Amino acid sequence: MKQRISNLQKIYKEGTRLLAGAGIEEAGIDAWYLLEYVTGITRAAYYAHPETELDADKEDAYFAHIGRRARREPLQHITGEQEFMGYSFRVSGHVLIPRQDTEILVEEALKVLAPGMRILDMCTGSGCVLISILKAGRERLRMERLEGTGSDISPEAVAVAEYNAARLLGRTETGRGNNGCCARFCTGDLFEKAEERYDLIVSNPPYIRTEEIRKLQREVRLHDPYIALDGKKDGLYFYRRITAESAAYIAEGGYLMFEIGHDQAEDVCALLEQSGYADVFVKKDLAGLDRIAGGRYNRKCTQ
Repeated sequence: MKQRISNLQKIYKEGTRLLAGAGIEEAGIDAWYLLEYVTGITRAAYYAHPETELDADKEDAYFAHIGRRARREPLQHITGEQEFMGYSFRVSGHVLIPRQDTEILVEEALKVLAPGMRILDMCTGSGCVLISILKAGRERLRMERLEGTGSDISPEAVAVAEYNAARLLGRTETGRGNNGCCARFCTGDLFEKAEERYDLIVSNPPYIRTEEIRKLQREVRLHDPYIALDGKKDGLYFYRRITAESAAYIAEGGYLMFEIGHDQAEDVCALLEQSGYADVFVKKDLAGLDRIAGGRYNRKCTQ
């Protein structure tokens, strides 16, 4: 019979030890997060009563999750959730786990957001960018009846985005949420399903160079979808396609904004300028690295 550890303090310490032994850098943080996930306990309750015993089912569940994390499965895949822009998003192995750096793309979009704008989120994944723009636009900027479309080549990713829209926007069958936001999602290759001109196009496309993928952390290269990472040989494949093809789908004066790799700003800015975008800009992330590139479409720049 398996020996039970039983009390919270000993279980947490054992979880931390197992993760540290597996080489997890923030073993204590991850062990705590999983304890909180399994038990619902708060830190205050834990420190007040560390001797509290845990029932066998929850102890088993905890160590099963610890085992998965020790094998370098991301916490977000274990819990099925990731916070982004203060909202909790459902995630799975079919979508890129939302990163904090991508929040800068949302913040830049919010700076130019205006009522009635038609928004397109290319390579939408979990839908976190589009849904956050709509939700923050409604809650922070008090804008009414915001609408957007998210597109992804993966039908499994689109299903995750649909779920998140229903949960966070209260979306009805017609697409419009209870709070006046409307998010629609479609499966297609970039602009394949686009049917109108958009005032704001945002995208966090695959931009890792193919040869660099094998050097990524195991959590990323083994668990994030390969198609969400691979930007082909030089990492610029999707930037080239989106900038070149966008002229047929962006309104005059419309904005195109990308998340970019830290060493891609010069190349992406050149692509934007070559495709008719003016007022091209670059924004840095909290680490001081180039993270966002964008511009405003001016048809005269293509003539």
